[in-house]
Amino acid sequence: MISKNDTISISIKRATYLDGFRVCIDFTDGIQQTIDFKPFLEINKKGYLKKYSNPSAFKNFTIENGNLVWGKDWDLIFPISQLYKGAIQL
Repeated sequence: MISKNDTISISIKRATYLDGFRVCIDFTDGIQQTIDFKPFLEINKKGYLKKYSNPSAFKNFTIENGNLVWGKDWDLIFPISQLYKGAIQL
């Protein structure tokens, strides 16, 4: 969760797979962002992240504790602050 200000905590309410490596994310404050994870996955193709370069594996994410995660052990997770801004730091 991130703090928008001193009184509001923001987390992910819903995430919808669109196509390719794009996900539409709805936050608890009503903001919505569409994120393309493809640039991140193209740079990080090695090791355990390689499997998420396959769209069928990529679209199997869940929301846990207000976070968007992949894998049962949270193999892949991004800071909510980056998702909220609509851009992932590479």
